[in-house]
Amino acid sequence: MASIISPMSIESSKSGDEWLTVQEAAKLTNYHAEYLRLLIREKKINAKKFGPIWAIDKSSLLTYLKIAEKSSDKRHGPR
Repeated sequence: MASIISPMSIESSKSGDEWLTVQEAAKLTNYHAEYLRLLIREKKINAKKFGPIWAIDKSSLLTYLKIAEKSSDKRHGPR
């Protein structure tokens, strides 16, 4: 029987980092989930796999958002 990992189980790791699922991060940022996955692949935000679920480090995501807001290229800001 396969175990299901809920978002609650990945909220924080042992080191105290806060993790968001891709869907939670999409709701928080108004970015599309596929764009967040692209940022993960390009290593622009930190992410980790918890079983089958990708989770994004919240502080890394917030740092990226601050940089994107200051950028002159407004295509990368939240929608």
